[in-house]
Amino acid sequence: MNIVVCVKQIPDPANPSQLDPETHWLVRPDEQVMDDGDRYGVEMALQLAEASEGSVTLVSMGPAGNLQGIRQALAMGADKAVIVTDDALRGAGALETARVLAAAISREEFDLVLCGTESTDGYSGVVPQQVAELLGVPALTFARKVTLDGDTVKIEQQTAGGYNEVEAPAPVVLSVTAGVVEPRYPTFKGIMAAKSKPVDQLSVADLGVDVSGINQEILAVRDAPSRAAGTKIEDEGEAHLEIVSKLQELKVV
Repeated sequence: MNIVVCVKQIPDPANPSQLDPETHWLVRPDEQVMDDGDRYGVEMALQLAEASEGSVTLVSMGPAGNLQGIRQALAMGADKAVIVTDDALRGAGALETARVLAAAISREEFDLVLCGTESTDGYSGVVPQQVAELLGVPALTFARKVTLDGDTVKIEQQTAGGYNEVEAPAPVVLSVTAGVVEPRYPTFKGIMAAKSKPVDQLSVADLGVDVSGINQEILAVRDAPSRAAGTKIEDEGEAHLEIVSKLQELKVV
C-alpha cells in the first residue's frame, strides 16, 4: 500500500513567534519543526505501511529552511519526502494550499493520503477535505481509529457525542485526531538514515499550478483580550436565584 502523509513545518512553539512588522505574517526561520499533530498521521501511515508492506511518502508545502521538520518525519521511518517551496506561495490561504498539495500528491501513486485535522499555526481545519475533493476521492475525517479490510478503509469518526463508524474503498483521504496512535520516537539509526533519504523540492511551476490569485492580506494583529474577573456570590441559601437570574439574562432559560 502506497501512503502519502501531508506534513507541515512550523516555527518551534517553544520559542516566541515573530511577526513581520509590515505584513504581520509569521516569520518562518530556517529552524522549523514538524507540526505536532502531524506526528500522529506519520505514525498511523507507518503502521499501515508495515502491515501491508507498503511505502510512506511525505508531502509538504512551505519554506524549506534546513528541513529539520521533514527530517524528523523521515527519521520516524518515512521513505522519502516532497516539499513545495516557492516565494509565490507567500500569503496562500487554505484553498491554495490544498490545490498545491493535491497537485504534488497526484504525482505519486497513492492508496491513502493521511493528514492531521488542522495545523497549529493556521487552524483552518478544512485542508484535508479540500484535498480529497480536488483528488476526487472520499474524505474520512476525524478518525480516532483506523483499520483496513482488504481495499476498504474503516474508521471510528470522533464526534461530540461519541463516534460514527464510517468506511470507504481506497483510495481515500484520512484526517486523524491526536491519540489515534502513539507516535514513536526516532532512533539514532533512524536519524542517521534520514540524512540520506531523498527529499525533492518543487516549485509551483513544476506542478503547473496557477497561484496568481493569492491576495491574502493581514490588516492588523492584536493581543487577545484578557479574561475579566468573575463574580463571587456568598451562598446564604439563595445562591440558586442568582444562577437563575444569570441564565435568564443570557436567555438560556
